[in-house]
Amino acid sequence: MTAQPIPVIIDCDTGVDDALALLFAVRHPGIDLRAVTCVAGNTDVDGVVRNTLTVLERAGAGDVPVARGAERPLIEAARSARHVHGTDGMGDLGLPAPARRPVDVDAVTLLRREILASPRPVTLVPTAPLTNIALLLRTHPEVTRNIERIVFMGGAVATGNATPVAEFNVWHDPEAAAILLTAGVPITMYGLDVFQRVVVPGADVRRLRASTEPGARLAGDLLAHRPAAPDPDGDDPDGGLGDAGAVCAVADPAGLTTRHLPVEVSLAPGATRGQTVVDRRPRPGEAEIHGAGRERAMVDVALDVDVARYVQLYLETIAA
Repeated sequence: MTAQPIPVIIDCDTGVDDALALLFAVRHPGIDLRAVTCVAGNTDVDGVVRNTLTVLERAGAGDVPVARGAERPLIEAARSARHVHGTDGMGDLGLPAPARRPVDVDAVTLLRREILASPRPVTLVPTAPLTNIALLLRTHPEVTRNIERIVFMGGAVATGNATPVAEFNVWHDPEAAAILLTAGVPITMYGLDVFQRVVVPGADVRRLRASTEPGARLAGDLLAHRPAAPDPDGDDPDGGLGDAGAVCAVADPAGLTTRHLPVEVSLAPGATRGQTVVDRRPRPGEAEIHGAGRERAMVDVALDVDVARYVQLYLETIAA
C-alpha cells in the first residue's frame, strides 16, 4: 500500500537554493506542497515572491498558493545576501517575469488557513529567516495542533557563515528563531553542519544544464551559479543542494542522523548574536550544578547526512 503524500508548506526567501528546494518539493511524489510563503532574506520580499512564482512555473507546479510575508526582521533592518544569490536573488539568470500571481492575503493568514484546513497534520519547512513563522506562532498559536513537525534550515553546531558562529537565517532574525523553538511541536534543525555537505557532482550539474526540460535545466543552472568548491580543472564545478537538503530530509528522513539536544539562540548584542547554542555535553556542568541552569528547547539536531543518498534522491526526483 502506497503511503499518502506528506502535506508540506515551505516558507522561503528564494534564493538559489530555496529554488532548488521548491523544484524538489513540486516533483517528489511523497510531498503534497500545499502552499509557499515568502519572507525577506536572500533578497527583498517582493523579489522573493517573483522568484518563487517563477520557479513554480518552471517546475510545472499545480495551483500552489503563494503569499507575501514580512519585509524585515522583527527588530532589525533587513540584510540581504545578494552577494551570494545575485542582484535578483536567482543567480542573475535573466528569467522572464512569471505569469502567476500571489494570493491576496498575507503570509501569516495563508499559513494559518492552510495548516488548519489540512486533513492531515502539516510539516512546515522554513528555509529562510523565521520572521513569518514567529508572527504566526504569536498571532495564531492554535495552528500547532495541526503541525506534525517543523524542519527548518538554519543554525549551526560548529561554524557559522554570517558570523564565525551564526548561520544566516538565524542571524538575520534571532528573536524569530528563538520564538520558533517555543512552538511546542517536534523540531528538526537542518543546519550548516549537514547543509554544506550535500553536493551534486559537476558531471550531473552539466547534464541537468543540457536538459530540454525547463525544470531540470533550471536546477542545473542554479547549481552551477555557486559552485560548492573550486574545480581544480576549471570545468564541471560541483553544486551544493543547500536548502533542498532540508526537503530531502522530509521525503527521506532515514538519510539524516539527528540527536535530541537542548538548543537556544543567543540574543545578546555582539560576537555571538544569532548563534544556535547546541548542548552536546554528556552530563550537566558547573553552571547547572551551581544553579545557573535554565530551560532550553529540545530539538532534533542534524549531525550527519548520507550525502550520496540525498544526491541520488534529488537527481531522480528532478528528472521525474
